[in-house]
Amino acid sequence: QVQLVESGGGLVQPGGSLRLACAGSGSIFRHYSVGWFRQAPGKEREGVGCIEGSDGSTYYRDSVKGRFTILRDNDKNTVYLQMENLKSEDTAVYYCAAERACAIITEADFWGQGTQVTVSS
Repeated sequence: QVQLVESGGGLVQPGGSLRLACAGSGSIFRHYSVGWFRQAPGKEREGVGCIEGSDGSTYYRDSVKGRFTILRDNDKNTVYLQMENLKSEDTAVYYCAAERACAIITEADFWGQGTQVTVSS
């Protein structure tokens, strides 16, 4: 069983930065792949990116490439989503999820509670 807790959301101006954190419980967390998702009001949930537990490979949706970075600190059992040059369209509730591989991250059994990110002037 893996429990996930997100933190770091908030209000930021366009062009600003935020770092979200996904803290996982248990020693097995470091072996899991962790994905970040977001859901804006009235829209479907979409994947933002994922980091593999096996080798640290990362994947991103096109709209965030070059602006978002997923990092992992296994000593702290935490995966981060570093977001730069934020845009109003990045406004959403952000969730992290853990599964055995990024290829099946949408089927993850373990999800965090979500953290709100609002990009507005």
